[in-house]
Amino acid sequence: MTVILQETLPEAQLGMPALPGVGPCAPDDWLRVDEAYATQMAYKAKLLAQQRDAVLWCDDAAIASACEVLSEALLVLPGLGFQVTEKQVFCPDGRIVAVDWAQPLLVLGHLVQEDICILQKQGDEHVLTGAVLCFPANWRLADKAGRPLVGIHEPVEEYDDNIARRVQRLFDGVRVGQPLWRFNRLAYADPDLHQPRRVSDDQERRFFRSERQCILRLPKSDAVIFSIHTWVVRGD
Repeated sequence: MTVILQETLPEAQLGMPALPGVGPCAPDDWLRVDEAYATQMAYKAKLLAQQRDAVLWCDDAAIASACEVLSEALLVLPGLGFQVTEKQVFCPDGRIVAVDWAQPLLVLGHLVQEDICILQKQGDEHVLTGAVLCFPANWRLADKAGRPLVGIHEPVEEYDDNIARRVQRLFDGVRVGQPLWRFNRLAYADPDLHQPRRVSDDQERRFFRSERQCILRLPKSDAVIFSIHTWVVRGD
């Protein structure tokens, strides 16, 4: 078990209610850097080195979108304390990451705390076509790769047909330059950020885990990006 904790949950930092609904996000606010940046990035680097097949996947059809989301991220990073050049990025923790357009999601996995999922419209639904997912909360990338939104959310009991339609409308409606965001928050016994499998949780739940999830549309490929920034704090 790897324990990496932040000081406060994001909604406390922002002075917002505990569980707001979907709201507008500033165009450059879909990426964040917090006090756990260095330790989270070290953990991501370890996962990408030792379990790459489990945390990184990209369909050939998503390569252009993966390059586009990396390009969009490189525009945002200077405002977050990064120095970006044509061939490399100097990170806030002192690391230097090479910009490799042949492996854009791998590069993102070494740059940002967020997990990044690419969803592309196929027929009437958005399908997961690529992701760097180091910090899953009870789901495995291998189980969701190539599946539409409904399949991704199986077996979530609350995800009924009504919610499925609402989520699909949300993905259909998000506009270029107008991202959306939401939070969730759950109590956990295990604070490990990498939790691909749901486990029996009979122990005292002494940690809170919160995800800031942003949804943005790419201007060229029209793909939708789902970014996930994860906080874990110790409960009172």
